Amino acid sequence: MAIEIFCRKEQKYLISKEQYNRLIEEMGNRMRSDKNGDNGKYTVTSLYFENEAKQIYFETKNKLQYRQKLRLRVYGDTDLAGTAFFEVKQKHKDVVNKRRAVIPLAEAYRYLKEGSKGGLDHFHVSNRQVLKEIDYFINYYGLQPEMIVSYDRHALHGVDDEDLRITFDFNLRCRNQDLHLEHGTYGDPFIDLNLVVLEVKVDHSVPLWLVRILQSLDCEQRSASKFCTSTELLDGELFPLETEFENTTIGGN
Repeated sequence: MAIEIFCRKEQKYLISKEQYNRLIEEMGNRMRSDKNGDNGKYTVTSLYFENEAKQIYFETKNKLQYRQKLRLRVYGDTDLAGTAFFEVKQKHKDVVNKRRAVIPLAEAYRYLKEGSKGGLDHFHVSNRQVLKEIDYFINYYGLQPEMIVSYDRHALHGVDDEDLRITFDFNLRCRNQDLHLEHGTYGDPFIDLNLVVLEVKVDHSVPLWLVRILQSLDCEQRSASKFCTSTELLDGELFPLETEFENTTIGGN
């Protein structure tokens, strides 16, 4: 059964492909490939939601202490019968909470079309309570499908620490036309194709051995919002990279 509730800390880095290759080499046998995909490599495609006032964008851009996003996500190639994940991602300070419900893609589209006027009990979903939270979120903000963000991911887990997860995201692209997840991962690049978004995800703190490797390779921790950057590109308001990736520390906390 897919995990439906997450609570963890996430640290983001923007690194070069050379740093990525060095990291893989330096981490050696401390990390193993994720069980999904081909040696932990797969595509991620997410449909994000927003309202006319772009509240979700401004809450994220202004780094409110509490902020949240809604997305419908699939992994790899899919069709209407494929599995999708309806997710509410909440962030309070440095702690990320994610609640998600597993749902057939066609059923997710049916919910988006019909809404909850006839109740939620007739939708085929793994966690009806999460769907109720999603429904409240959509109605409270007046959300509509806004854009699709896709990327190629390489995911790793700690060998001795299962709670340690590292992901590398490549070839980040977005589109605000053809908002059908089953139509593939195409879109316009919104981050330099030579750069990689690295995320270190832990329950408590980053292990010291990993901090030392990140420091030795000059990996700078930066806030990196795929949602904000792609919104600015698609709206024709692309700002300099530094406004979106703010330097904070080197090698984590």
